[in-house]
Amino acid sequence: MLNLTLLVAVLIGACFATQPVINAVAGQAFGSALPAAALSVAITFVLTAGLTVATGTTPSIGAVMALPWWIVLGGVIGVLVVAGAAAIVPVTGAALFFVCFVAGQLGASVLLDHFGAIGLAVREISPLRLLGVIMAFGGVLCVRFG
Repeated sequence: MLNLTLLVAVLIGACFATQPVINAVAGQAFGSALPAAALSVAITFVLTAGLTVATGTTPSIGAVMALPWWIVLGGVIGVLVVAGAAAIVPVTGAALFFVCFVAGQLGASVLLDHFGAIGLAVREISPLRLLGVIMAFGGVLCVRFG
């Protein structure tokens, strides 16, 4: 089951590779990455809200109010990802943007795991994990100068 889950994650990643490119095209048409990001986020919101209602998984107001204050950072980060990607991809191309994006994600994720941040189980930084992060940043150099 884990292998299937990992395959699905890879396929989602492959699909995600197109999102900044699509948003960059919209941003160029609009003359700014911000309305492109707003359109993307609006579509995401409408589809997600519809699926939430259709599946009967709408949370209660009490459950929403009980969330920690920092939950809003998820939305802020989402805007940074969508708007930032739409603005950066036309400058860097998709490959360089994504290798930088993934290297940053991997570096931060290893730290989050190591410290058990935001409720994660602690997964200490091992030499192999550190090597993986170093290789990801090496990938940045390969794509940038290759």
